[in-house]
Amino acid sequence: MPELPEVETVMRGLQARLEGRRIVQAVAHRPDLRWPLPAGLGQRLTGARVESFRRRGKYILMRLDGGDSVLLHLGMSGRMVLSQDRPNAPSAHEHLVMETEEGWRIGFVDPRRFGSVDLVPTAEEDRHRLLAALGPEPLEPDFTAPLLSAALAGKRTPIKAALLDQTLVAGLGNIYVCEALFRAQISPLRSAHTVAGARAARLVPAIQATLREAIAAGGSSLRDYVQPDGELGYFQHAWKVYGREGEACERCPGPPVCAGVRRIVQSGRSTFTCTRTQR
Repeated sequence: MPELPEVETVMRGLQARLEGRRIVQAVAHRPDLRWPLPAGLGQRLTGARVESFRRRGKYILMRLDGGDSVLLHLGMSGRMVLSQDRPNAPSAHEHLVMETEEGWRIGFVDPRRFGSVDLVPTAEEDRHRLLAALGPEPLEPDFTAPLLSAALAGKRTPIKAALLDQTLVAGLGNIYVCEALFRAQISPLRSAHTVAGARAARLVPAIQATLREAIAAGGSSLRDYVQPDGELGYFQHAWKVYGREGEACERCPGPPVCAGVRRIVQSGRSTFTCTRTQR
């Protein structure tokens, strides 16, 4: 599933082509994705001008001049495809199409249909059922070591699992949690409550640096993810531990001196870690 850097990259791609533009035609090709689409979605989008964009966690909000926001979630395999082609029929798995007055065509393609589209009054975005419980944004100034320490107090789950909890911090997923914990030299198995204090002071900047570098690289290209213009993200070439089982990390010589990066399974997900330097 796309994580915060991928979603941010997609949002910026949409923003570049849609902000300030009018949607001259919108068509929904099916009544539902993960959940039912809003009734009359195509008609409600047609004629609307796009005012601005906002990302909240792994969700994109496209704000319209009529006071509503389009809430987009890419799910497991969703993509927003930008082009200036206008085919007579929708492409495979294209469920929503919007066209602008300048001729840009935006298609929401989602083969597995785990994504979602909804409409919410812009003034009530943060009260939407999918957003109301989200934790703080990790790239905002108020995401600090004391804030994270307080959130982790009393939590006996592993820190990896805690950081994947979207109510604790919004937008983090498996890849970037592995990468941030490596940078902070914290074991993914460590009990979350013990990360408060000095370890949290290392972890917060590690999370932020990981995310900023990934956004600058256009995210990581995994499975179905590509940017709206069709380009791939490149941060996977900078992964320090994720997907590098058995290799040396930047702090260790690797085999045969040490085991190198190890893959372990936590809650059914792969975790990659250097057991020699992450404690």
